Amino acid sequence: MGNCCSDGGSGRAAIGATAAYPTIDGPNDAVQLFLSARGCHGLFSQIELSFSALGLRDRDLCSKSDPLLVIYVRGRDGAVQEVGRTEVVLNSFNPTWITKHTMAFQFEVVQTLIFRVYDVDTPFHNVEVKMLKLDEQQFLGEATCALSQIVTKSSRSLTLDLVPGTEAADSVCSQSCGKLIVHAEECIGSKTTTEIIFRCSDFEHKTLFSRSDPFLVISKIVENGIPIPICKSEVIKNDPRLAWKSVFLNIQQVGSKDSPLVIECFNFNSNGKHDLVGKVQKSLVDLERLHSSGQGENLFYPTSSGNNYQNKILKSQLFVDTFNESIQCSFLDYLAEGFELNFMVAIDFTASNGNPRLPDSLHYIDPSGHPNAYQRAVLEVGEVLQFYDTDRRFPAWGFGARPIDGPVSHCFNLNGSSNYCEVEGIQGIMMAYMSALLNVSLAGPTLFGPVITNAALLASQSLANSWHKYFVLLIITDGVVTDLQETKDALVKASDLPLSILIVGVGGADFKEMEILDADKGDRLESSNGRVASRDIVQFVPLRDVQSGEISAIQSLLAELPTQFLTFMRTRDIRPS
Repeated sequence: MGNCCSDGGSGRAAIGATAAYPTIDGPNDAVQLFLSARGCHGLFSQIELSFSALGLRDRDLCSKSDPLLVIYVRGRDGAVQEVGRTEVVLNSFNPTWITKHTMAFQFEVVQTLIFRVYDVDTPFHNVEVKMLKLDEQQFLGEATCALSQIVTKSSRSLTLDLVPGTEAADSVCSQSCGKLIVHAEECIGSKTTTEIIFRCSDFEHKTLFSRSDPFLVISKIVENGIPIPICKSEVIKNDPRLAWKSVFLNIQQVGSKDSPLVIECFNFNSNGKHDLVGKVQKSLVDLERLHSSGQGENLFYPTSSGNNYQNKILKSQLFVDTFNESIQCSFLDYLAEGFELNFMVAIDFTASNGNPRLPDSLHYIDPSGHPNAYQRAVLEVGEVLQFYDTDRRFPAWGFGARPIDGPVSHCFNLNGSSNYCEVEGIQGIMMAYMSALLNVSLAGPTLFGPVITNAALLASQSLANSWHKYFVLLIITDGVVTDLQETKDALVKASDLPLSILIVGVGGADFKEMEILDADKGDRLESSNGRVASRDIVQFVPLRDVQSGEISAIQSLLAELPTQFLTFMRTRDIRPS
C-alpha cells in the first residue's frame, strides 16, 4: 500500500493524502492542494475476499439448505449498503462459495462488513442471483467484522459466529447458526511496482523574472475519458538539470501496463494556479520502450481554434532514464507477519484550553455525551489504530499541568500512576483523560520535547529487542509549541526509530508555525548541532468540522502512516519472511 510516491529524502511519500490547508507555504503543499482538487486522494490495496461456512441451520424440510451469501458495508453514518452476492450452493450445510468479492482496503477508516446468509428456495433456483428478492428467502444468520480484523491475521482468515440477527424469528434465536470463514488475499497488482525516473530536455517554459519550477503529474484515463491523478513528482526549484527523483507507480492503480497514462508537466506557482507546460500520453509499455531506445517524446500543448482542437508540438522532450519493475513487500505483508502499530497519545493540559468546568473550554465535558475536540481526536485515531495493536494497552500522557501538590509536569501518566503509563483500550484513554481533568491544574507552557523523548524511548527499546512493533504517537494541542528547537532536536533523534508522530491542533489558534515540524511543507528538520532528520516522521493537521461526504483531516493524516511505516522498514532492510 502506498507505492506511488516520491519525496526529497527517501524518494517515497504518499500522494494526495495530506489535508487541505487554508494557506499555501511551499511547493509540496501547493501541489497537494492542486491534486486534491482534481480528485487524487490516499492510496489503497485491492483485497479479494473468499467465503465458506460450517454448520449452517437446516431450514428445508426435504433437503439441505441452498445457501447464498450477501455482503454489505456499513458507513460512518450507520447506513448499510449491499456490495456483493455469491452464487447459490445447492444442498449444503458447509458451503464453499466460488464467487469472490474484491474491495479496496483503506487503512485510514474502519471498514465495517456485514455478511448475511440466506437459504434460497427451490422455485427461485433459476432466477439470476442479483434479481433475487431477499425478503422471499429464508434467513440463516449474519456476522459482522472490520476488514482490519481479517487482514491483520497471520493466516488472513477470520472465523465468525453466525448469529440470528434482527431478521430471524424468535423461535430460532436459541439455535446455533453456524460459522462463516472469511479469507482475504491481496491482489498481486497491489504489490507490483514500477520505478521510473523522468528527465526533460529543451524545457521551453520560462517565467518572466525567474527560472522555472516544474513538476510532473501522472494520471490514468478512466472509461469516460477523464484523467484521474495517481502520482506526482517533486518540484524542481531553480535547477537547470530537469531530472526528477524516482516515482513509483502501483500497477493496481494504473490498471495494466497497456492502460493509457497522461503525464503532465506543470510550472509551480505559489498561488496554487500552476501553469501547464505540456504533456504526453503513454502507457507503461510505451514508457518501457522509450527507456530501452533512449529516445525522448515531445511534449504537446493542447490548443483550440473555434471548434477545432489541436495539439501544438513542443521542442521539450520527456526521457525515461530509469524503468524498473518489481514485486515489493506490501504493508499488508508486514501485518500478516505479525508486525503491529502501537498507539500512544499525549494530551495538552495547558491553561490556554480554558477552565474545564466552563462550556467554552476545549476540555469541557458535555453532560449530553457529545465529545469535545480532544475526545474526538482520540476516538477518530484510536478507532482505526486499535485493530493493529493486539494487546490494546496504550501509553497515555498529559503535559503542561500541575498535579495536586506538585510542580508543573510536561509529561505525566494520564492514569495518575507513578509506575506505568498504559491504559486498557480506547475507553481506558477516555476514562483516564476525564479523571485527570479532576486531579490536575491547567498550567503551561506548551512543551513537546519531554513527551516525544518518552515515546522515542519506548520505540528504541522495541528496536533493540527486535520486536515487530512500529509506534504511533498522537499529540493533541491547542497552541503553538514553545520549545521549538528542543522539539526539533527530539524529532531529529527519533527519525531513526520505528516511530511516527501525528499532531492534531484543536481550537482556533493560528497553527502556521506548527507546520514547521511537518517536513511535507519544506526542508527536513535540522537539530541544533546541524544533524538533519533521516526521514519525515511528523504529520500535522488542524481539527476541523467535516461536511457530509468529505474526508476528515484526521483520515487524511492517517492515510500517510502505511507509507511512513514502509519507508522505515525498507531503509532498514526489515522484511517479512
